[in-house]
Amino acid sequence: MSVAPALTVALGDRFASALPEMALPWQAAETPDPRLLALNEPLAAELGLDADALRSSEGVALLTGTAVPEGARPVAQAYAGHQFGYYNPRLGDGRALLLGELTGVDGRLRDLHLKGSGRTPFSRGGDGLAAVGPMLREYVVSEAMAALGIPTTRSLAVVATGRPVRRETLLPGAVLARVASSHLRVGSAQFARATGDDDLLRRLADEAVARHHPTAADAEQPYLALYEAVVAAQADLVARWMLVGFVHGVMNTDNMTLSGETIDYGPCAFMEAYDPDTWYSSVDEGGRYRFGNQPLAAEWNLARLAEAMLPLFAGEQEAAVALAVEALGRFRPLFDAALLAGWRAKLGLPEGLDDDVARGLVDDLLALLQANRVDLTSFVRRLGAAARGDAEPARELVLDLAAADAWLGRWRALAPDADAMDRVNPVYVPRNALVEEALTAATAGDLAPFERLVEVVRRPFDERPGLERYAAPGPEGPFVTYCGT
Repeated sequence: MSVAPALTVALGDRFASALPEMALPWQAAETPDPRLLALNEPLAAELGLDADALRSSEGVALLTGTAVPEGARPVAQAYAGHQFGYYNPRLGDGRALLLGELTGVDGRLRDLHLKGSGRTPFSRGGDGLAAVGPMLREYVVSEAMAALGIPTTRSLAVVATGRPVRRETLLPGAVLARVASSHLRVGSAQFARATGDDDLLRRLADEAVARHHPTAADAEQPYLALYEAVVAAQADLVARWMLVGFVHGVMNTDNMTLSGETIDYGPCAFMEAYDPDTWYSSVDEGGRYRFGNQPLAAEWNLARLAEAMLPLFAGEQEAAVALAVEALGRFRPLFDAALLAGWRAKLGLPEGLDDDVARGLVDDLLALLQANRVDLTSFVRRLGAAARGDAEPARELVLDLAAADAWLGRWRALAPDADAMDRVNPVYVPRNALVEEALTAATAGDLAPFERLVEVVRRPFDERPGLERYAAPGPEGPFVTYCGT
């Protein structure tokens, strides 16, 4: 009989020690009948964790927070935030716990964090639990984002708890274990500022500098340099979202990290037919966080971060505001530059091509896709074949062939690099219909569709025979996603 290797995990308490005012010691809820549904073996290896040990009862207890290593201090983190534009001074981890920090084989420090681990004092009447479907959604979408090269939190495991969760119906409960560079958010700075304790705000900023933007420490004004680094990181991140059609769904300030990683895959989805007015979230009734508004939402959130950090920028309010306005003003040029650079790569445009020419091509392409309700991912990928001389696969997606041919002619005249395009234009993204199919099956006890989908999206750029349905958009019609609470 084989024996699972002993689980050896050292979890630090850096956040709890540095920011005790924002760390509430807490214990995860017991799990009546835990069962491992998904384990991210490649990520476990990066973290120096033994996958077989994580599958053991001891490992599953760690992944649910019901048993943690000696010396670990799990905490619910406090933060504030603007939710759909409305400020809440006390949000915090209402169904989550930071188990602690661990060091991966690359020497990088990461948070090990739970979602769905039970009620905390921040739960505000919620049950603190999560269902299998939404936790597996975060797993598959975050793995897809990582494979696409987009900064993201990662999912380490999903464990069924054996406890039913009441939503519209009774659903099987689950806990997600995820990993992040940290869980410091814009909302964290807002919470610290709201306490009126400038020392706490300063310590929070110092932690963000040390963990994410260390070059800011050597700047003449380190905290302003930190803010500028967050602005730059978020400009790049949101541009990357826009390039693949990712719709976050809930861009509240508590869901924007200081690290520049994507966090909180609640009602997220990938846009199919190109339309800037696309949104899917059931809780976003007015479309505040629609696809085309994501840059504006990010800029708005960064303005709230600037307000929170003002005491660190200058002693005089007027001077601090002037510095903040100047720094925030860099977001739009940085975002525009990152977006254009990304589109130049997606279209295989030659170096040295004038930016105005490139921008005109991109704008006209997006107008063509919107007018004809063309699937973004499929069309751009098929442009690789067009660059090699066969434009028909791309043309067949467009109703207005005259407009398509006119654009293709302008673009092909620039001799686009097809091989370079195939390296950045995915064949596979988590198609909404397939995600829902996989989650429905998993909720009913069949994990095979979910496992297959994860396998496919982990290699998004490699076209493989037999996977045609994973490359195809779903049926036209309304599609709604839910946050899982």
